[in-house]
Amino acid sequence: MVDSFACSFLATELDARSGICSVVERLQDMGLPEARAHEVQIVLAEAVNNVIEHAYADAPLGNVYIHCNLNTERLWINIHDAGAPLPDEKLPAGKLIDLSGPTEDLPEGGFGWFLIRALTSDIRYERRCGNNQLALCFEINANEAETTNVVP
Repeated sequence: MVDSFACSFLATELDARSGICSVVERLQDMGLPEARAHEVQIVLAEAVNNVIEHAYADAPLGNVYIHCNLNTERLWINIHDAGAPLPDEKLPAGKLIDLSGPTEDLPEGGFGWFLIRALTSDIRYERRCGNNQLALCFEINANEAETTNVVP
């Protein structure tokens, strides 16, 4: 059995913060293990921040739509927006940035896709009918699921 829900919020920093917190709380209420919930929160913050900063950067303000499907083995989160597509309509590589230089030369950003890729087990992106569709998969460890109430 799969437990699912959907929500949406305006693509602003303030609305995104409360929207992401709401999604994570709902997933925890559905039985998502706490450690996995923290990882989901990090990934959602990075992905939604990219929507706000890049997809809607030169476009009219729009919404971010999130749909979650949770069962005992995995969590799929689909994020949709009507902003600009990813460059070349492909997922960024998400390579770790070289941190060996002087502290003052280190970049402020560029770690998001590395974190997203490191914390998910599968990522899919598609541009369909003028919308970005990002699907993120998180594996649920059987031992974690046994100690919580994840839907069987």
